[in-house]
Amino acid sequence: MRLVVGLGNPGEKYYNNKHNVGFLLLDQYAENKGFKFKKKLKYFFAILDEIIFIKPRTYMNRSGAAVTSIITKYHIDDILVIVDDINLPLGEIRLRREGGSGGHNGIASIVDALGTDKFQRFRIGVGIAVYEGLSDYVLSDFSKDEKEILHKVFGFSENLLEKYVKFDFDHMVDQYSKLKISYSEKITNSQDQ
Repeated sequence: MRLVVGLGNPGEKYYNNKHNVGFLLLDQYAENKGFKFKKKLKYFFAILDEIIFIKPRTYMNRSGAAVTSIITKYHIDDILVIVDDINLPLGEIRLRREGGSGGHNGIASIVDALGTDKFQRFRIGVGIAVYEGLSDYVLSDFSKDEKEILHKVFGFSENLLEKYVKFDFDHMVDQYSKLKISYSEKITNSQDQ
């Protein structure tokens, strides 16, 4: 089986935060695909075909506890983590097969829990915190204008995620490469208006 982890913080007050991009994308994907997440002690989860989707309930800096909890119950061959990235402009997407945490507490927790950084990442840019403290920035809600851009981001992201679900990470990367220029132009035009 394969595991898709959308990172975020549980609870209504965090729901629309920049840090919750992973939760938001998985919720939209689930709604469009017609499946619901069930509540477990350490995560919300759903299974679609041979893919397990989880949203940790352990808060961002303990995301690794949720991941290790699920991998003790199922044989997982492949992990994809959907995560916000403050080092990328709003709407920019970066796909990686492995790597360090990049200063992200959720990724660092998963690396620590698994004892390896060899898992795939689907990073979604939330803009760079220039004037605010990092914690305040990632825990702030998206503005109305940012939500409009996010709507386009999620449309494209769902398309990529579908390639991963139906095939694998390589197919997702291929799809990203084919559509990146047209997607980037759409996002840039949105930000310029």
